[in-house]
Amino acid sequence: MKKLMAWFKDEEGQGMVEYGLLIGLIAVVVVVALLVLGPRIRDMFQSAADNLTTAAAAT
Repeated sequence: MKKLMAWFKDEEGQGMVEYGLLIGLIAVVVVVALLVLGPRIRDMFQSAADNLTTAAAAT
């Protein structure tokens, strides 16, 4: 019984679990940010490409 209680009180992996949760949270935030900002970024690059095409055609 003492070994079982000692096993439950063991906190060696606690730090790694916390880092894992933090990395998971950061990954979720990055995915959400890309889903929200993705269309805007695509439109900005498309606008720049259109302007370059127009400028090249005018010369």
